[in-house]
Amino acid sequence: MFSGVGTALITPFDRDLNVDYKALRKICSQQIEGKVDAIIVLGTTGEASVINNDERKKITEIIIDEVNGKTKVILGTGTNDTRKVVELNKIAEEQKADGVLIVNPYYNKGTQESLVEHYKYISERTQLPIILYNVPSRTGMNMLPETIVRIADACKNVIGLKEACGNISQIAQLFSIKPDNLSIFSGNDDQTLPIMAFGGAGIISVFSNSYPKELKKLTDTLLANNIIAAQKLNNKYLSMMNALFTETSPSPIKYVMHKLGFCENILRLPLAPVSKKTEALLDKEIDNISKLN
Repeated sequence: MFSGVGTALITPFDRDLNVDYKALRKICSQQIEGKVDAIIVLGTTGEASVINNDERKKITEIIIDEVNGKTKVILGTGTNDTRKVVELNKIAEEQKADGVLIVNPYYNKGTQESLVEHYKYISERTQLPIILYNVPSRTGMNMLPETIVRIADACKNVIGLKEACGNISQIAQLFSIKPDNLSIFSGNDDQTLPIMAFGGAGIISVFSNSYPKELKKLTDTLLANNIIAAQKLNNKYLSMMNALFTETSPSPIKYVMHKLGFCENILRLPLAPVSKKTEALLDKEIDNISKLN
């Protein structure tokens, strides 16, 4: 579906906790200017769990209008209710999204076998390309490499995986057994370099909300197999990548985007703005990156 940088876009809110659609257009325009390869709407970073369906439709409409075919638009539709995922996929189809990102069902905590059945049920009920999303730190459940391969074999429209398990050994095992037509995207900014070195297609990124051009340069360098140059770029930005996860994401990236003038530093509960200590750390990293550019 794409290779390179997919930005896991934030959802900006105003001081009354309404979606700030003007800020959303501004953020989207910056992503297009940064030549990102995809925009992922209403994933974890977009606070999807606190967005209602009317807001979901309007957010997606605005982004598709703003993008105007210049990059792919992938809509996050994963929940812990299989039938609800099917409903959200229908919205994505109606709005002409290019694909969907589906996180493992959280809280219910099934089995590896139930994951296969979950994705088969969903796959049979949409024509859209599907990117799986493995993030056990959020869902409480790890999708194992053998399970991923089973799902890809059973579901012909499963074309990719956002891998955020954090376990490089597990990821290496996945690359050794996966089918050639399954693209693997890093789900953690700080693992972009090793995962793409294994043969990954790119990154679905938090960092690129604020620094799309910088991350695009890194992925382009990796796709050109220039590892030494990529190492130097990765080392420049790794400190900020790590700082963005000092507290629960997307709180840190919301603060950074606020400081860069894109939106208010507002989140919907149960998330809250970062602490003063984290603000100071992020201010330092913003200053460091500004000196690099």
